[in-house]
Amino acid sequence: MSEVNTPFPKLKLTVTGVFGVCYHGYKNGDEIILEDFTHAPKHFCLGLAHALFPVIYALSFGAKFGFRDNQRSLLVTCPDGGKLEFQAEILDKNGQVETLARDPNHKGPNPKKMVIEVVQAKGKCSFGYKVGDKWETTGLKCIPGFCGAAFHTAFPALFALNFGAKFFFMQDPNSIDTVTCPDGGNIIFKVTRVEEERK
Repeated sequence: MSEVNTPFPKLKLTVTGVFGVCYHGYKNGDEIILEDFTHAPKHFCLGLAHALFPVIYALSFGAKFGFRDNQRSLLVTCPDGGKLEFQAEILDKNGQVETLARDPNHKGPNPKKMVIEVVQAKGKCSFGYKVGDKWETTGLKCIPGFCGAAFHTAFPALFALNFGAKFFFMQDPNSIDTVTCPDGGNIIFKVTRVEEERK
C-alpha cells in the first residue's frame, strides 16, 4: 500500500493488559501505529476497530479526557469478552506521543448538550425523518425511539464533541454535518455541541 496522504495525525495503540486468548496474538507492550483514524494496519482486528473508532476519531479532532494522567489518551477494551486492553494515544508531527497533564479542575463527568438535526433527505426513510427534524441529548445518552442505525453512525461525533473535539474543516467547528444514514444515504444529519455560556 502506498503512503497515506492525510491531514490527520498518526495514532499509537499499546497493549496494556491481556486477560484471555486473543486470536491476533497481541501481547502486553505490543505497539500498533495507525496512519490516521481512517487507516487500520493490515489484518487489524475489526472487533477492536469497532470499539476503538469513536476514541481515535475524538483524539484526532482534539478531544481531551480530563480524568486521565495524559488527557490526550484513553483506554479501550476489546469487545470480545474484554480479553485485551489498549491505550490509544495521538502522535504529534515529530512522531512523539502528545501529552497534556491531568486537568486538576476535573470534578467528574460533565456531559454536554448536543443536537442531532436532519440537514438533507432523499429517498425513503423507514422512520419518516425529514429536513428540520431535531433531537436533543446530553452526553452519550441514547435518544429514546431514535433509529439505531442512525445513532450508530452519529455516535463517534457525539463522543468526540462530548469531550471537546473541534471539527476544524466545518464553518462551525462545534458541529459536523456529514453524518450519513447507512441505509442508502437517504438521510444526512448534523451533530452539534451546544456551547454553554460561561457564568
